[in-house]
Amino acid sequence: MKTDRVAGTRTGRLRNPVVWYMSLAAALGTATVYPLQPAIGAVAGSLGSSPAAVGVALACGPVGYLCGLVLLVPLVDRYPPRLVVAAQFGCLAVALALNAIVGQVWILGLVLGVVGAGSAVGAGLSSVAGRLAAAPRRATVLGIVTAGISAGILAGRIVGGRLTDTIGWRGTLLVFAGACVVIAATAPLILPAAPGAGQRGYLAVLRSIPGLFARYATLRLAATRGALWFFAFCAVWAGMAVALSAPPFEYSAERIGLYALAGLLGIVATRVAGTWTDRLGARRVVLVGLTLAAAAAITLGFGLASTATALICLALFDAGLFAAQVANQSTVLAIEPTAPARFNSAYMVVYFVGGSLGTAFGAWAVEQMGWPAMVAVATGAIVVAAAITIGTPTVGAMHDQE
Repeated sequence: MKTDRVAGTRTGRLRNPVVWYMSLAAALGTATVYPLQPAIGAVAGSLGSSPAAVGVALACGPVGYLCGLVLLVPLVDRYPPRLVVAAQFGCLAVALALNAIVGQVWILGLVLGVVGAGSAVGAGLSSVAGRLAAAPRRATVLGIVTAGISAGILAGRIVGGRLTDTIGWRGTLLVFAGACVVIAATAPLILPAAPGAGQRGYLAVLRSIPGLFARYATLRLAATRGALWFFAFCAVWAGMAVALSAPPFEYSAERIGLYALAGLLGIVATRVAGTWTDRLGARRVVLVGLTLAAAAAITLGFGLASTATALICLALFDAGLFAAQVANQSTVLAIEPTAPARFNSAYMVVYFVGGSLGTAFGAWAVEQMGWPAMVAVATGAIVVAAAITIGTPTVGAMHDQE
């Protein structure tokens, strides 16, 4: 593995206020793709369309996000990060404002694709954290920024639903657009004035991303185990929505949505996991997180009927997997500290694909096999990820060459 050669170029020295600003920006950027999810009915009624058509339009957001991971995240290495972040938030503000005035559902979907691509700014900020943070604090800083991303996923839905009830879905998008303008204006003033660190052209960076998996064992292992547990994570949450909406529960969508509050513990876990990764190493934190998540999943498989048990298990499940994610991602960002964004981009694409497969599987499996069987498969994926971790050497002992 390449050594850390950025001491002379890292204007990093990220102070805590700057790190927390990055976390806030990552939360907002991530949240922008979620505020309309609780408002499908309201959007459909306003546009004279069916909820199914609006659902298809909303699916353009994740597709755009995947494109953003590939096309936009590497920019923070090639150009000054504060300018890239400012430009990305400016584009998000424009796209959100445009969506607030659309009159047709197909235009809504098209612009939501742009919003989804821009929402990958959270992954870009985590790459900036990996590049600019001092090596002894890299995982700690990453944990704080990742906590912002996790908070954005949760807050986007909650705030979006609340604002839609108060000022309508168009007004909600304008509020998010205004918040993005604030970040776009302040990012050049607050983020460090680090120059672009990439030595390659932008197209050369994009072409190099697929080959990274062949050349770097650390990236292959991190992406494989990350995809496995994100598959399990998305399968459990998607499957739970189906299980709770069917007999004998037949819960309302609002009540099911409140289960997402259990994810708050996961946000705390990302912050703590970063600190412990710096102290104990990524491998131990990954194993502890996966063990906790597997135990919680097994209990959840038989305890869904008890709301208290389900909430506790979901909280521990999220906390374990979020902690593992911070530790795992820190190993990816450490492969080439001078320009980690292309590695983060490659990792997140595989991670995202695993989650997408998990979402599709979870909903299908609950209907076809039942809740306990679906959870058993998800737990198996976590166990395989743990076995991969146990069966590989520590990151420091692996030799990656390009």
